[in-house]
Amino acid sequence: MLRSLAVLAVLAAIPSAALAQGFAALVSPPRFELSVKPGERAREVMEITNAGTQSARYRLKTADWALDANAAVTFEDALKPGSCRPWIAIESRQINIAAGGKYRYRFEVAPPADAPAGECRFAILIEGDEQNVQTPGGPAFPIAGRLGVIVYVTLGGAQPLLEVAGSRVSKVNDEDTPVLLVKNSGNAHGRLAGFLSGTDAAGKKIEFTPSTLPILPGETRAISLVVYKEREEPVKIAYPITIRGKLEWGDNKSAPFEQSFAK
Repeated sequence: MLRSLAVLAVLAAIPSAALAQGFAALVSPPRFELSVKPGERAREVMEITNAGTQSARYRLKTADWALDANAAVTFEDALKPGSCRPWIAIESRQINIAAGGKYRYRFEVAPPADAPAGECRFAILIEGDEQNVQTPGGPAFPIAGRLGVIVYVTLGGAQPLLEVAGSRVSKVNDEDTPVLLVKNSGNAHGRLAGFLSGTDAAGKKIEFTPSTLPILPGETRAISLVVYKEREEPVKIAYPITIRGKLEWGDNKSAPFEQSFAK
């Protein structure tokens, strides 16, 4: 089995007010990337921490999920067509953790022997009890904190197959940003990596790294080329700019890259 390095990819659907009033769950790792053979069983453990000052009750369940064009995740309780959640077993649907305590929570994935090559994707949701959160000068609203742990499971040697299908300059965080349209023709998700560089119209040399958003099988996703900065200072790109380098993904896959961007 392969597990990715834990990264800060926790998906939290809670406002800061709810955090202040009791939902203080942390989870590690926030994402699993596993490889399992059909007919075999993979057992995994995640550690849930109650960082609050009072004991807390958490409800756990699996969910299907989708990533929209704006990289927002939506969770669905209903089984989607082709969902692999019937293969998933979780330890318990409810746990209690003392203030400052930790809980090692187990789950397992057991694909059937005839499962086709591809990728199984699901989430394990950790939800707190509803709390009434008072808005300043307004009414109180019931809010429940939630964390989503994303799990990818590849079967039968599934791999991404990424290619750049187009490019453009788009507004990202109010900045004109070079963006690649990346198509995944494979049967597993992929993420771009690599260091790229270019010299803009003002003669300024700029280094870039691709956004690490997942590109799911069968989709084309907009991937920003993020300016690499050693110091937190604004970098204004003077277009046009030609960016060169090498893009990498998957198991040691790579391709040379050269693309001009103009507003």
